[in-house]
Amino acid sequence: MTGNANERHDWTVTGMDCASCAAKITTALERLPGVADVQVGVMSERLSLKLATNATPRETIEATVKRLGYGIAPKGEATGKRNFVMPGTPVEGTHDHDHPHDHTGHAHEVKSEDLDTGHGAPGHSHAPDPAERGKHWYQTAKGKLVIGTGLLLTAAWAVKFLASDQIAVWAFVVACLIGVAPVARRAFVALMVGTPFTIEALMTIAAVGALFIGAAEEAALVVFLFAVGEVLEGVAADRARASIRALADLVPKTALIEENGVTREIDAAALKIGQLVLVRPGDRIPADGVIAEGSSGIDESPVTGESVPKTKGPGEAVFAGSINTEAALRITVAKSAEDNTISRIIALVEEAESARAPTERFIDRFSRWYMPAITGLALLVAVIPPLVFGAAWGTWIYRGLALLLIGCPCALVISVPASIAAALATGARRGMLMKGGTVIEAVARVTQVAFDKTGTLTVGRPAVTDVVVLDGTEDGLLAVAAGVENGSSHPLAEAILRRAEAEGVVPLPSNGAKALIGKGAEAQVAGQAAWVGSPRFAADRGGLDGAGIRRAAEMEAEGKTVVVVFRERHVLGLIAMRDEPRSDAIAAIAELSTLRIASVMLTGDNARTGAAIAGVLGIQHQADLLPDDKVAAIKNLGKSGGVIMVGDGINDAPALAAASVGVAMGSGTDVALETASAALLRNRVTDIAGMIRLARAAMGNIRQNVTIALGLKAVFLVTTVIGMTGLWIAIMADTGATVLVTLNALRLLRFNPERPI
Repeated sequence: MTGNANERHDWTVTGMDCASCAAKITTALERLPGVADVQVGVMSERLSLKLATNATPRETIEATVKRLGYGIAPKGEATGKRNFVMPGTPVEGTHDHDHPHDHTGHAHEVKSEDLDTGHGAPGHSHAPDPAERGKHWYQTAKGKLVIGTGLLLTAAWAVKFLASDQIAVWAFVVACLIGVAPVARRAFVALMVGTPFTIEALMTIAAVGALFIGAAEEAALVVFLFAVGEVLEGVAADRARASIRALADLVPKTALIEENGVTREIDAAALKIGQLVLVRPGDRIPADGVIAEGSSGIDESPVTGESVPKTKGPGEAVFAGSINTEAALRITVAKSAEDNTISRIIALVEEAESARAPTERFIDRFSRWYMPAITGLALLVAVIPPLVFGAAWGTWIYRGLALLLIGCPCALVISVPASIAAALATGARRGMLMKGGTVIEAVARVTQVAFDKTGTLTVGRPAVTDVVVLDGTEDGLLAVAAGVENGSSHPLAEAILRRAEAEGVVPLPSNGAKALIGKGAEAQVAGQAAWVGSPRFAADRGGLDGAGIRRAAEMEAEGKTVVVVFRERHVLGLIAMRDEPRSDAIAAIAELSTLRIASVMLTGDNARTGAAIAGVLGIQHQADLLPDDKVAAIKNLGKSGGVIMVGDGINDAPALAAASVGVAMGSGTDVALETASAALLRNRVTDIAGMIRLARAAMGNIRQNVTIALGLKAVFLVTTVIGMTGLWIAIMADTGATVLVTLNALRLLRFNPERPI
């Protein structure tokens, strides 16, 4: 790696509990030379940026973050001695073995006394670091600060009632100063790195200002309530992260591999593609792979949310983190630890925070001028009445200080990301992946859903129903067709190869095979060019006469897909296949209709086949579409509202990218999954309606949060200016609003998108 190159670097940052934490870190790092594109995820505890290390070394980044009071370590390493790690990442010194008969999926606990406290030093009052996860709130550093501050406040009140008010004043002053000292230190550090308008700064000004105007008791109470509020914020934020962290616990830390007939245990992270692993009944599968030997029920609910175990056998794919429920399996590893399904889900959820929703971006811009504006308003409230109208300085300074606390936009800023994070976690648990807040907003606004046919609305595993020989023999026809399609993963190609195998036909030797997108395939078979293509393509090439066209049309009218096997101007015959509609496709269309979402099927199949399938499903359709035609159809649909495109193949990728939201089916190709904005891991069409319900619920939750945040502030701004409420109500209004919107967002964690609204 060169020091001059702006390369992306990633860290895990602990201790963040609201969006203002992310803003402080972002502002501080953007001021450093060689730093660009800073992305901070509060819920995913992720810091990512581009860095020229010759201008600013990584150590400077870490030191800056630590100065702000947060824990930081390179991604996958601990912020203390140990930290939350990505699935399959070994942790030195641990013995976290997966139990052979563990059906519960619980995470193994590490004793807290074995861990450092990280950055949770006295006075630090952000969210729990990994060392403090699993502890009761009163065992954490910030919990101890609350208890200490509360005891000081109680002692001051005892002095007030048992001794004298004069002595009690000094007791309250001491309680206030001790409680506000760590807050002031954090405010000063933030000021030094270019973030003057922070809640810590406002809190410090309000507390010290209250002491100067003789409101020591209220100042001490405000400091205590502030500490309590941060405890509640931290607990709420950690609850929101729990679903994401739980995903990492799904993959066992160890695996049993078989080599030369010998079984041995190794770290799951060390598994390599092609290795054979033994998975006993009750074990979790340690890697994405393909069953090599054995048949068993596979419980995929931890990964996809699918509640009913699936019986799988040799040749079928399995996910890391799934549970083998019945018999021993031997599985060939297909993906490395960092590329398995669970790792990809976690990466998607983490990266999703970077794709911020338009509402979130607006609120972020709004808060940038809102905070200075509130500070200026508080200053005017404090000085204008005394200077212009001769009012009492103490009264109006007090009201100005209260206004400072009420004006903090923490609740407003956290209102959107908290809801987005909860919705993403809920979707991930049920196999509905959405790549960020932008996608959630777009899904909530869609009015139409366009479906690919093969593999999306249909089973995607067509079977050969008719072989019509026009020249030669059936075996000869199948041998040429299988030669062209040999090695292809297209569903129609696989159907032809299965039929050839079933008939005992060996494919003719071939080379130079290539797909003709939307038309078919070609190859050199037994030294001569051969094609397997659509009737229209064959007719255009002069390879199909009138009788052949009529026979193809008859079969297409029966809902079958017909391909023509031909050489240069020499037709060998026709092969007809049928792909049955999915069992849940009709239900999915009906659910979308209840949501007032229009549905349309876009297919490259001929009009007759498309009409036959569409008639069964009760859906509109457009047929004979090449990939470019699908893109044009999506753009045309988009003129009347947002469009979701659902597909699973390589030829769907352009349409997925052109739609408002592209959704890839979980069984789809990697190209489709990477191009799409969302994915359905359970491979169920009905999950489209569930995804829309979840997105709409998330947007409704966001609107509630914004209303709570702005409504409370508006009420208390007025009551403070007219003298009805004071400092302690102000801090309760600020902290209370933050806690309320966070707890409201957490309701999305219990939302069931499969239940009709």
